[in-house]
Amino acid sequence: MRKPWTKGLGDSRKGDMAENYALTWLWDNGYEVFMNSGSTGPVDMIAMDKNGEVLKIDVKSESWSTKRNKFMNKAQRTDLQKKLGVQFITYNPVTRKLRFVKHID
Repeated sequence: MRKPWTKGLGDSRKGDMAENYALTWLWDNGYEVFMNSGSTGPVDMIAMDKNGEVLKIDVKSESWSTKRNKFMNKAQRTDLQKKLGVQFITYNPVTRKLRFVKHID
């Protein structure tokens, strides 16, 4: 069952919204951001901080877990993303907050 905050939005539109929020959030935090020109691949964007550190970023929308009764990111990095050092940023569609994921793998 689709929740009210995603009603009428397909997965592609939800992903676009999450990426646009991530883009402006990264700008607000001092990053230069370069978007992927296609809709596929292991990264959605590349960001560079003021010190020249480069981050490869994949943006993931959190989804509602009825089992845990909260929003969660269920996605895991692919082997290629791990090899490339891709960092996930999660987006909450209700609060519109973003955060970097602390990867343990």
